[in-house]
Amino acid sequence: MSEIQVASRYAKSLIDLAEEQNSVEAVRADIESFVRVMRQNSQLQAVLKNPIIGIDKKLGILTQLFGASFNKVILAFFKIVVSKGRSEVLYATAVEFVNEYNRRKGILQAVVTSAVELTEEQKNKIAALVIESTKKQIVLETKVDPSLIGGFVLKVGDRQVDTSIASSLNKLKKEFAQKVY
Repeated sequence: MSEIQVASRYAKSLIDLAEEQNSVEAVRADIESFVRVMRQNSQLQAVLKNPIIGIDKKLGILTQLFGASFNKVILAFFKIVVSKGRSEVLYATAVEFVNEYNRRKGILQAVVTSAVELTEEQKNKIAALVIESTKKQIVLETKVDPSLIGGFVLKVGDRQVDTSIASSLNKLKKEFAQKVY
């Protein structure tokens, strides 16, 4: 079974458990915090994926980092997953948890990548347009990629709108390459 399949099953189990415990929002907040920490710390990801590092050591690290502030449901979940020797899927499980939470709540993930940092007004306009066209709540993530030169690339679910100058230049280049003048 692939890592994503395992992570998806674990994520669904965790969200079901959180619903039973009436702690979905607290668990979601902690899981999002865990995802942020994991994204910023590749060493922690490497430790959890390393089969040479013992289960007790991994549990100790997770407890030391998150034990004081995280919900007891998550800490128990971490303990079970690590004890089963599946610590390598914790990050993927956390990401899948956020995806499952968003799916159940009808929230879409939207990512806008622009050449320069967007202002709050621009972010609000883009969010309003996406909400208007999808009729759903969204979580807007912004990224900066100077190679776009100008414009932006908006991804919502499996759809993408590319208004970047780099993309337009590539299209022009292809058109010129295909036509003989």
